Order: sequence, then structure tokens, then C-alpha cells
Amino acid sequence: MTDLPRFKKLITDRLQELDARVHEVDHELAEPKSADLNEQAIDLEDDEVLESLGAAAQKEIGLLRLALKRIADGSYGICASCEEPISDARLEAVPYAPLCKRCAKAG
Repeated sequence: MTDLPRFKKLITDRLQELDARVHEVDHELAEPKSADLNEQAIDLEDDEVLESLGAAAQKEIGLLRLALKRIADGSYGICASCEEPISDARLEAVPYAPLCKRCAKAG
């Protein structure tokens, strides 16, 4: 049986971590750019990386929020495809996983 309180804490802790990361990325992107053209080119490259990290964090935040909804409605830890339990090992690795390992590989 999946330890729901433990996974809920794992998910909420990860959400806090990602929220802090997104705020940090937003802060860095809002920094004024250098007047030096060479510095501007480096800043633009850095901004692309930051934007990518921010987008990845936003995507994970969405997936984690969906996992919290599944905890609330009682479907967390049950594969959305085959309706078999998702192993705790998989949920440890991917706490927002909606599919068991077998269905994830098949999809």
C-alpha cells in the first residue's frame, strides 16, 4: 500500500523547490542587460538556458499538481491505463507518474 502522506510531502517539498527555482529564474531574466555587445550576446545565451529551465520547472509543477489532485481523489498510485498499482519505487523516482512502468514503456 502506497504511503500517501509520505508521497504528498515529497510532492509538496518538490513544488516548493520548483517554485523557488522559477522565482529565481524570473529574477535573473528581469536583470538589466549590459551595454557591451559581447556581454549582451552572452546574456542572451544565458537567458535561453534560463528560459528552458523555467519552462521545464513549470511543466513539472503542473504534473506535480495533477499528482496532488490524484492523492485527493484517491487515484494516486493507480495506473491510469491498466488500473494496476504503480510501484512505490517508480513513485519514488517519478512522484507524479500517472502510469505504471509497463504502461509507460508501452505508450
